[in-house]
Amino acid sequence: MAFLDNLKTLEDKYEELTADLSRPDIISNREVFLKISREQAELYPIVEEIRKYKKLLTEMQDAEDLLEAGDEELRKLAEAELEELKKERPEMEKELTLMLIPKDKRDERNVILEIRAGTGGDEAALFGADLFRMYTKYAESRRWKVEVIDINATGIGGIKEVIASIQGRGAFSRLKYESGVHRVQRVPLTEASGRIHTSAATVAVLPEAEDVDIKVEEKDLRVDTFCASGPGGQGVNTTYSAVRIVHIPTGIMVQCQDERSQIKNKDKAMKVLRAKLYELEQERLERERAQERKSQIGTGDRSQRIRTYNFPQNRVSDHRIGLTLYKLDRFLEGDLDEMIDALIAHFQTEKLKEVSALEGA
Repeated sequence: MAFLDNLKTLEDKYEELTADLSRPDIISNREVFLKISREQAELYPIVEEIRKYKKLLTEMQDAEDLLEAGDEELRKLAEAELEELKKERPEMEKELTLMLIPKDKRDERNVILEIRAGTGGDEAALFGADLFRMYTKYAESRRWKVEVIDINATGIGGIKEVIASIQGRGAFSRLKYESGVHRVQRVPLTEASGRIHTSAATVAVLPEAEDVDIKVEEKDLRVDTFCASGPGGQGVNTTYSAVRIVHIPTGIMVQCQDERSQIKNKDKAMKVLRAKLYELEQERLERERAQERKSQIGTGDRSQRIRTYNFPQNRVSDHRIGLTLYKLDRFLEGDLDEMIDALIAHFQTEKLKEVSALEGA
């Protein structure tokens, strides 16, 4: 009965949202209208599946009623139909159960990607550049737009730190499990003896926050401007176009110097700040929920060492799911889907186990 009650709750919610979209006060408020439209659109596929399931249950009941009829021929037809419907039911219930897994509302968001060189000196910075190129290639393959917000490059082609925006449908859903420590094993170009060197870089994938998620008060901000450093010509280096923003209550500092325009730099920096504040709020909520859970599942926390890139063996291994692929060369060219699909399937299965355990408790 709990299963059917859950289905009814979702269907009622969908009908309520549909009715809300015709209310004049909501139509006149663009922000609220878009929020409700998005929520209704997310529920539409499961409501369609619920209606198919309810139709199947009705047809099963009709067939059972015919079994009570006196007509022998009708009973035989009803038996055959009921047999077919009983075969369809488990598959439909399995599909609905998967759809009932709580959806991450952030999945359709754009992404703020941060890559920082870790242990390993120049080699770590070179690996950071490899990772950024890899994610840029992957974004291009999915027709997503990549915009650099801030970058600290080294003179030998490495990247000590880069912050970029990746804009495209479902970007966060595909990249959210990339957060963590990425380790590389290879012979550095600067290593004369040919010894394999191990270094690391950290990757953080944050969902881009919307204004409706996080309200940032101007009084809570300290905004400084300064001359941009690095390449860009005289105009970049002599005008106060670079922007640094400090969020006073949390101490979070962000900066952007990629654009010639101070206004554009401030806008990009605010995107990063909102994403960081949104993540802080999500982490707080997650801690509260964790206290009520009976079991915990991995989340792809970026403090974990999640993956190793071994160049001598052309191997990439994800330690969370035990998957090893011998195509590191293609992986670094942005061929990430096999790994990402496996990660999504793994974490969906873990969530399904958690939902089932809570329902059975």
